[in-house]
Amino acid sequence: MPDATYTVAAVLVTAAVTWALRALPFAALAPLRESGTVQYLSQRMPAGVMVILVVYCLRDLPVTEVGAVAPLAALAVTVGLHLWRRNALLSILGGTFVHVLLVSTVFAA
Repeated sequence: MPDATYTVAAVLVTAAVTWALRALPFAALAPLRESGTVQYLSQRMPAGVMVILVVYCLRDLPVTEVGAVAPLAALAVTVGLHLWRRNALLSILGGTFVHVLLVSTVFAA
């Protein structure tokens, strides 16, 4: 069993490394907050990320088959709810509800 000095030193070193690793991103990004590029990306990236996610999720969807109706209907409901209410949680929950409802009832195998 290690002595108390070794244990205390190990805990202090671990705490210092953990604190430094958690503080480093904030310290490194602080000067970038005023950057025009970062401000531009912060405005444009959310929509870009959502487009990439939608394309990724629907890339293998066979749009000529009946099974494509549930995801496409859920997508339409999600977009419609978001344009109507501008509430991300409502949009996600509504689209998920429609998809699960259609897959488990209308298109159940």
